Amino acid sequence: MLARCFEEAGISATGIVLVKEHAERTKPPRMLWVPYAFGNALGQAGDPLLQHQVLKAALDLLDAERGPVLEEFADAAEPEPLLQASEAQSSGSAKGLNPADELTSLRPYYERWVANNGGRTAVGVSGVPQRRFRGVVRFLEAYTAGEDADSPERPDGVGVPQFIRYCVDDLKAFYYEARMEQRPGVTGSEIHEWYWGETAMSALIVRLAEAMNQSDDPAVKAIPYGLAR
Repeated sequence: MLARCFEEAGISATGIVLVKEHAERTKPPRMLWVPYAFGNALGQAGDPLLQHQVLKAALDLLDAERGPVLEEFADAAEPEPLLQASEAQSSGSAKGLNPADELTSLRPYYERWVANNGGRTAVGVSGVPQRRFRGVVRFLEAYTAGEDADSPERPDGVGVPQFIRYCVDDLKAFYYEARMEQRPGVTGSEIHEWYWGETAMSALIVRLAEAMNQSDDPAVKAIPYGLAR
């Protein structure tokens, strides 16, 4: 929609799409389809050559005089499949472990990751400092148990269901970055399988999504689809 607005104003627009069917329906002016997982629009992390190829292919679409244009990334390698939470087979290694204690054990790795990467982190969307994530875990556990739970950390103007989504996103980013520091050279797929198959936190998130799916409130029911993925 925005791309069409730019085009109508005389500004050529291009982009990258991960779901080809969406682009076929919406017919944006110029789009490059890549067969990668959500969050990896430019391909695997740590592969700058491939990432530059994807960007160049998308920018090359600006040469088209008019659209809609939908092209496939010609040099795409076979995409690395990502395990979904529903497909994960628990190893049992997290059995009996409290998610808050597990998180605390990973904190040194997370903080080292941030320090080694110039302060850059994907954690922060919830607005809760990571040193207070144990409180976030307690809030999510209470909500999952059916309690009328809320958090003093929730920003004004953000409803409880959306705040839950932000918290889950932050926790997942925390775990992924901690794991990258803990296991240098680990692949995205390996981190994904570790998180969904071996951690107590992911088990909590799956239970949380199941609890939210039982709600009759549309605002609540709209959230869980994106939680356990």
